[in-house]
Amino acid sequence: MRTFIADTLALVTFFTVLGALNEHYIAGMTWSEVARSRTIGAPLMVLTARPYGIWRDWLIGRIAPPLPRVAADALALLIFQVPIYAAILWVSGASVAGVAQGSASFAVLMLIVGRPYGLWLDFVRARFGLGHGGMTPMTLGD
Repeated sequence: MRTFIADTLALVTFFTVLGALNEHYIAGMTWSEVARSRTIGAPLMVLTARPYGIWRDWLIGRIAPPLPRVAADALALLIFQVPIYAAILWVSGASVAGVAQGSASFAVLMLIVGRPYGLWLDFVRARFGLGHGGMTPMTLGD
């Protein structure tokens, strides 16, 4: 349960701010569309936070060496988050051009913030007494 809470807290805090800024300033959405998008996105973030943590840990465990951790974190975030984000924009009422523009900018953003988010996730996990893989050290899970 601690892993679920830690991964969820990390994802929701990080991407609520990042998503809102991207939607308004890059995708050109109004603040009311942004609020709707974040409202739709919040439950999705809760549902996807732990699966993303599992995905990230699995992918990094397979590609981090020889791929640098910076690139592995960026790739993990890009592959997992961009399709979800495009769906959120579409459901929120963004135009096709807005979805394409927002998704493309979000993809670039995922490449840029992949490692900072990975560090944030590891930091939040550590506050919950969890290892980098989201589990309490010396256990198989929680």
